[in-house]
Amino acid sequence: MPLERLVLIVVIVIAGLFGTVWLVALLTAAFSMPLGVLALVPAAVAGYVVWRVISERLGNAEDDHYDRIEK
Repeated sequence: MPLERLVLIVVIVIAGLFGTVWLVALLTAAFSMPLGVLALVPAAVAGYVVWRVISERLGNAEDDHYDRIEK
């Protein structure tokens, strides 16, 4: 396995862990404070942005052009 692939996997795992901890902290704050539901707004915006980026990357036909190039 190439080193850059291993580093990418480690970075993705750490980012997933960070995102999970951040989301749990927001949910805990939302249910423990009177107006804590407003803390969920940044999480919803971040989730929407991530969703749009992933859907754009998967549905872009221009990026598929480079998959057919011989390496």
